[in-house]
This record gives sequence, C-alpha cells and structure tokens, in this order.
Amino acid sequence: MFAGFESRTIELPGRPGAHVYARIGGRGPALLLLHGHPQTHVMWHRVAGALAQRHTVIAMDLPGYGDSWRPAPDEQHLNHSKRHMAEAVDDAMQVLGHARYAVCAHDRGARVAHRLAVDRPQRVSRLMLLDIAPTLAMYEHTSDAFARAYWHWFFLIQPAPLPERLLGHDPVFYLRSVLGRRYAGLAAFDPLAMREYERCIALPGTIASICEDYRASATIDLEHDRADMAAGRRVEQPLRVLWGARGVVGANFDVLALWRERAREVDGRALDCGHYIAEELPQALLEEMQDFFPGVTE
Repeated sequence: MFAGFESRTIELPGRPGAHVYARIGGRGPALLLLHGHPQTHVMWHRVAGALAQRHTVIAMDLPGYGDSWRPAPDEQHLNHSKRHMAEAVDDAMQVLGHARYAVCAHDRGARVAHRLAVDRPQRVSRLMLLDIAPTLAMYEHTSDAFARAYWHWFFLIQPAPLPERLLGHDPVFYLRSVLGRRYAGLAAFDPLAMREYERCIALPGTIASICEDYRASATIDLEHDRADMAAGRRVEQPLRVLWGARGVVGANFDVLALWRERAREVDGRALDCGHYIAEELPQALLEEMQDFFPGVTE
C-alpha cells in the first residue's frame, strides 16, 4: 500500500503545533488528493500508484483526521470551517513547493476542495469532486429520504458533548456502521485500509474533530457559501463531478445542475457504484482522472 511513497509530516508556518500528514510519490504536475469522513488519505491506495506514473501525488490527511493535527474546538466552529481547513491544506502545499496544483477530493475533502478553489483560485488548476452536491444545496433541499440516509449529518451537529460522548464510547463501531451501511458494504474495503481507518478514528481528538467538522458545515460554512452566492463568486477552474449511481447523493439531488450554478465549466457523470468510488470502482475512477488531469508522458 503506497509502495514507493514518502511519508511526510508537514509543519504549517505561523501555526504552532499545527501539522498535516501526507504520502507523497511520483513525478510530474502536482495532484492533491483529499479524503472524506470517516476515512484518511489511505482511501486513495487503489489509484495512487498508477497516478504517480504521471503526477507528483500528495495524498493528505485533513486537519482533524488521520495523523494530522486536531484543531481546537471553538464556539463559532471557525477552526473546523472548510475555509480554515482549505487554508491549512494550501499552506502545506506551499511548504512542499507547489504553487499551483490540481485537486481530486471525496466527501468532506471535496467540501474543503470546493472552498479552496473559490478562496484561492490562483492555487488550483483543475478540480474533481467525488459524490457530493454543494453543501448549501444539500441543507436547503433536505428530504426525508436524504435525512434518513445521511442521519449522521444531523446527529453530529448536535451540541457538545452529546455526540462526542456517545461515539467516543466505541468509535470503531461507529466507523464500521457508517461504512457498512453504504451500497457495497464493508466488503468494498481492503482489510489493511480498514485497520488504518480504525486506528485513526480511535486516536484522541478524532471524534471531537469529526463533530466540529459537521457543526461547521451546518453553520459558518453555510454563511461563507451564501456570501459566495450573493457576490457571484464561483469555481472558475474546470470542474468534473462524479457520483455513485447507487449512492445517496445522485438519488436525492440533481448533481450537475447544482454545480453548474456554482461553477463556470462543469462536466461529469454517475459511475456504477456507491459512495466510496475510489475503493469500489478504482479503475473507472482512474480512467476519469487520467482523462481530466494532464500529466507527464513518457
């Protein structure tokens, strides 16, 4: 898993104690990979090696997840806002020497990537988002079916310490429940990857960071998204959106239509899988990525 990749802990300038963890490998134009909940950078293990033949691949743990640092909770959830997380991710890329780079991101990471592309457009060349609709649209158009399927969206935002105490009692059970309820079940995940997900969700502070991530999405992130809509700020980079034909997002939202309201140039399609595209259908995802992201050629 990640053979030939370097492990790096990247200290963030001007933020004492703040660091992000990444696996880095390959050569060519920089391609940043961001994971979702409740996973880590390891979710990219089935595509990272092939991508590294054409790109310098940076598979990074988001702040609050994996082996990255745990930002302190705050009353306004600013430290776990997608803006704050995007700043941290970009600062790490600057430390690595990548002034401009492409991004492919899934789930929570895709929400960070969306914010990064809007806030720091000079950094992001191309953007691929996996199995999300825009956060604001998902909250504004919540249906009974969506709320039942994405129950954790509404549980994790409850005031502390309720979800922290309940999930902290058995975080691995929560992890396996969330992953196992989706289309492909737990069979979609490599046992080595599952062990890593289980290790990381049980680390001190992970559950609190997960809750704060979701609380931010239901509060401060919506404020930022509404401000973008009012000011006409959008994704200016080429954007490709992929989603699982057997997943929740495509069944409840018009994914392309919603992103076309927020981006200048959008394409995309459904793939024959559920939510965890990189692990359920890695070859199809790899082909989409190789088509969309220019890389070095032999």
